[in-house]
Amino acid sequence: MYSYVEKLFHLLYPIFRKWGLGSSSASYLSLLLNIVLLCFLAYGIYIIFRLTLVTIMVLIAQKTKTKFDDLLVTNKTAKYIAHLIPLLFIYKSVPIILDRYQYWEDIFGKFVGIYIVVLLLWIVRTIFNALRDYLKLMPRYSDKPIDSFIQVIMIVLWAFGIAVIISKLFNINQKELLTILGAVSAVIILIFRDTILGFVSSVQVSINDMVRIGDWITMDRFGADGDVIEINLATVKVRNFDNTTTTIPTYSLSSDSFQNWRGMLNSDGRRIKRHILIKTSSIRFLEEAELENLKKIQLLSTFIDTRKVEINNYNSIHNIDKSLPINGRNMTNLGLFRKYITEYLHQHPSLNKDMLMLCRQLQSTSHGVPLEVYAFSSDKRFENYEYIMSDIFDHVIASVRYFDLEIFETLTENHDLTT
Repeated sequence: MYSYVEKLFHLLYPIFRKWGLGSSSASYLSLLLNIVLLCFLAYGIYIIFRLTLVTIMVLIAQKTKTKFDDLLVTNKTAKYIAHLIPLLFIYKSVPIILDRYQYWEDIFGKFVGIYIVVLLLWIVRTIFNALRDYLKLMPRYSDKPIDSFIQVIMIVLWAFGIAVIISKLFNINQKELLTILGAVSAVIILIFRDTILGFVSSVQVSINDMVRIGDWITMDRFGADGDVIEINLATVKVRNFDNTTTTIPTYSLSSDSFQNWRGMLNSDGRRIKRHILIKTSSIRFLEEAELENLKKIQLLSTFIDTRKVEINNYNSIHNIDKSLPINGRNMTNLGLFRKYITEYLHQHPSLNKDMLMLCRQLQSTSHGVPLEVYAFSSDKRFENYEYIMSDIFDHVIASVRYFDLEIFETLTENHDLTT
């Protein structure tokens, strides 16, 4: 069966013969003219369908309320579909146009077939990208690792596409190809180790709800301390609070430990847990006159009176010799200071009174006695939280001297020499 191009070539053949072209040369020139004309026809079809499909897609996107078709336009899905139509035309026309050139028909047909497979995968990719962007616009999917799922699907499709390409390129039966791939699966696993680990970790992260987009995580090993902005098959991107970006392998989330602050952000308060060091030598029993003076502190006035009655009754009942303060029960400046801080915390307007709140003494160290404040701020925003914590400790540090206590400080070398 001859094409119109070949008929045109036969009309021009006498002229070619006058130019000294033999039958072999004429044959190759006919082949070339066939291919060129076929490409021109395919290009014309591409231009027509591209204008038509893109215009229709844009009009539909403008008239509908859904954002999905807008995202299809953004990802140029119609443009790639317009590429596919002339390729299918070429693929169907090659056996007709090149029926006298079996060798070139085979080569050209394989090339076009491979291109169609790749283009089909690319079209599917644009559709999935549009679907990904559409799901991210929905609040219930905004924190899900959608990128990971789409990448897994695309890896499977690309693997299938590569198998089809190899079978077409080398004329291998697909069952035989799968047998060969099974034999070299160990090599494939070695090559795609990170991808496979990332896939497994992505599934674990999603099922166990370990990390979501928008979560604040801390991972010291990778220097990550900030918000998760992207989760895909291979990596998790974290935007740190200094506006740098840290990339963490996805499989590290299931193999290493990290801190996720989501629970704190979803709770009723953000924990304040900080201590000061009281110099051990400044801790002592209080005398009566000092207690009377400390009663001027409004938060302690009632407590001191109640405590004095309780202690005096105990010492009287047990006939305690109070000539030495160490005998019996007594109040200390550190104990009263601890009570004062506790009352101060309960009066602070920025702390959550429904959550645990205390001032406690920790294990003594060579640097003194740690006095720790343990409470929860109602405001969890970073800047407000830091302000509340600083405000509390400004007051704690300034209050120490009223109880004749001292905060431990490491003396500098110059200070030691002058003293």
